[in-house]
Amino acid sequence: MTTEPTPTHLADLTAVQLTAGYAAGTFSPVEATRAVLERAEAAQARTNCFTRIAADEALAEAGKSAERWRSGTPAGLVDGVPVTVKDLLLTRGAPTLRGSRTVREEGATWDEDAPSVARLRESGAVFVGKTTTPEFGWKGVTDSPRHGVTGNPYDPERTAGGSSGGSAAAVALGAGPLSLGTDGGGSVRIPASFCGIFALKATYGRVPHYPASPFGTLAHVGPMTRDAADAALMMEVICGPDWRDWSQLGPVAGSFRAALDEPLAGLRVAFSPSLGWDVPVAGDVAAAVRRAVGALAELGAVVEEIDPGIADPVAAFHTLWFSGAARVVQHLGDAERELLDPGLREICEQGARYSALDYLAAVDTRMALGQAMGRFHSAYDLLVTPTEPITAFEAGAEVPKGSGHARWTGWTPFTYPFNMTQQPAATVPCGVDGAGLPIGVQLVGARHADALVLRAAHALYEAGAARIPAPPALAGPAAATSA
Repeated sequence: MTTEPTPTHLADLTAVQLTAGYAAGTFSPVEATRAVLERAEAAQARTNCFTRIAADEALAEAGKSAERWRSGTPAGLVDGVPVTVKDLLLTRGAPTLRGSRTVREEGATWDEDAPSVARLRESGAVFVGKTTTPEFGWKGVTDSPRHGVTGNPYDPERTAGGSSGGSAAAVALGAGPLSLGTDGGGSVRIPASFCGIFALKATYGRVPHYPASPFGTLAHVGPMTRDAADAALMMEVICGPDWRDWSQLGPVAGSFRAALDEPLAGLRVAFSPSLGWDVPVAGDVAAAVRRAVGALAELGAVVEEIDPGIADPVAAFHTLWFSGAARVVQHLGDAERELLDPGLREICEQGARYSALDYLAAVDTRMALGQAMGRFHSAYDLLVTPTEPITAFEAGAEVPKGSGHARWTGWTPFTYPFNMTQQPAATVPCGVDGAGLPIGVQLVGARHADALVLRAAHALYEAGAARIPAPPALAGPAAATSA
């Protein structure tokens, strides 16, 4: 940086830039946190992306971080970096309400961190607040009976996507460079694509998860950030072991950050414009994704346009997903069920009708899909697709008006297959459409190839292929609504 940033500019810095500034004594965690809190209030007014902003607690944490930096003893890689957490993940000292009026805040003890939250806390992160989610994270947009509708940073009348929509909006608007999201069918990638940020759904088990999700091994925890370098930094923190997740993977081999600058020369890339399915992809989206693929080729990757030869597993995904939703609300009485999001209530009723044989048949489909993708990745290092075939549509709706889709899965066909297979998948911003709304390109790797996915994404950022205009300045009345 050629000039020293002022506090009002600190909210625009990445975590990598912030920690470099702390180390150099250019600015302090307190200054950065004040700037981020100012942005958080403005972001909340514009998009309704927070369930809680913890200003006093954040400033107290930032003060302790500043003392550690002054004494040359930072607690970890993200000491003093402002972080937000999706309101599905346990956070000590803050209620986790999950977007539901059926979760009681009063009388509960909020004294435990989820594993990823605990690792960030141990590393000195500053927790700014909790971000919005649809009820129990059940759909690909963010609105809930408890907290209302979350709008898009580029146009609050449009959806932020979901289910980690609050996190995506917060990162895009400078309310903390790092956020923790969850992804069971696209829930970090969908909103990141719609809001113009980076997100990674890591290989299942790479980031420990507790309590276990009712959606089972479809559900992942992942970083939502300004760029791939910040995600690599965050992954080195949140992948730390935690005995509470019996399905976690073993220790990470090597460094995510060190892998970023390895060249792409010779990387075998399969470009599939629609996974070979009859999916209409918007023209602006198709063109932007193709340009990103061209950038990978210019960086030395060997690109072939080819489909993976898989069938859409949506029916099996619905069986697994709707069964999980039914399990979420199994303990509720009739009166409490009336408080649920009507769409959630519908899929829970459907999920409760599936038999054990139906569920096991869906598992069979899932295993066959995983085998097919394993075979595919023996020939190709990366699969590249659009993250979404469309850009953000009207806020407050599960599906775009007039689309004919019955459920959110209808308009996001490229995300949930890779929850079925547990592969790492990231979304990188690669352009905007004619209305100025962000477009994302999805990079999918073989299981355990998280570092490779991050490396390819980072190369796109370094080449300038992942830079898009910032959201409009935070000003004017909020277009999103609160419940």
